[in-house]
Amino acid sequence: MKVLIVDDDQGSRELLTEVLTADGYLVSAVADGTAARDELARDGDYKIVIADLRMPNGTGLDLLKHLKGRSHGQNLILMSSFMSAREKEQALELGARALLEKPFRLSELLEVVGELANRKSVRLQS
Repeated sequence: MKVLIVDDDQGSRELLTEVLTADGYLVSAVADGTAARDELARDGDYKIVIADLRMPNGTGLDLLKHLKGRSHGQNLILMSSFMSAREKEQALELGARALLEKPFRLSELLEVVGELANRKSVRLQS
């Protein structure tokens, strides 16, 4: 299963890539919203996208809007150090499958990704 990580923090990208790769996922990582849209246009096989809310060249909400108009069936997990009530509401309306507040436990992330990978019903994390 292919996972795309979108985060402007290089350390976070590297850590999440290492953890998910060790758990058996095929992982790619990019630094911003533009690179994420380009990668998704190039390769539509990503089933899970893990994106930071605040980053250059398009927010996580912008990426959700972009994905909503496509039919590739990617599941988006949105993560942020701070998410306002309005941003949470928007994320849910746009179809985010999980909301993770940084710092989160890596076990939380692996649990949500695992549930999405198995196509089970996911309990929304907020």
